[in-house]
Amino acid sequence: MKTDVITISSNGAGMGAALQQAEKTAVYKNLTGKNALHLRLLTEEMTGMMRSIAGNVEGKYWIEDEDGTYQLHLKVHTSMDEEKREKLLSASTSGKNEATKGIMGKIRAFFEPAEDNPLYVTSMMTDGPEGLTDMSWSMYSYREQLERYLEEKRDGAAEAWDELEKSVVSHVADDVKVSIRGRDVEMVIYKKMA
Repeated sequence: MKTDVITISSNGAGMGAALQQAEKTAVYKNLTGKNALHLRLLTEEMTGMMRSIAGNVEGKYWIEDEDGTYQLHLKVHTSMDEEKREKLLSASTSGKNEATKGIMGKIRAFFEPAEDNPLYVTSMMTDGPEGLTDMSWSMYSYREQLERYLEEKRDGAAEAWDELEKSVVSHVADDVKVSIRGRDVEMVIYKKMA
C-alpha cells in the first residue's frame, strides 16, 4: 500500500496534512497503541526536520507498507550543485563531528549541505547521471561506525553517540536511509510494526 503523496514545505505548509496521513494510515491498517504513536512520532520528526531546512523548500511525503514494515518517505529536489556536492562528500569522509548536532541535524545536512557541516558518515558512492556522484547513508551503519569510533576513542565519538541515544528516531525507527541522486535527496524511515 502507498498513501497519497503530500506536498510539505519548510515554511510549514502541509505539515498538518502529513500528520493526518499518518493517523489515517494507522486507522486503515488497524495500528493501535504504541504502533500508531510510533507512526505519528516518526512523521513529526520527519516534518520537524523539514521545517528546519533553510529557505523555502518543498518536499513530497508519503507512507508505504509491505509485510508490516512501514516506510515513511520524504523526497526533496535540492539546489545542490557540483560544488555543494563536493563539499558534502568531502565532509562525509572527514571523520569529524563539529557543526551538526543530533541525528536529525545530521540527516538534515544531506538536504542542505554547508561547508562547515562535517558528519560521521559511512556512505556508498556510485557514479550517477552526468558524472555526478550518487550517495546513500544508513542510520544502522552510522550506529555501527560510532561504536567502532568509541572503541578507538576518537574525538567527538562520545558526543555523537550521546546525541544518537537521545534521538527519538534512533529509538523508534529500525533504520533511516538517505540517498542523493542528482539533485533529489530522499529520506526513508523504516519501522516494522508487530
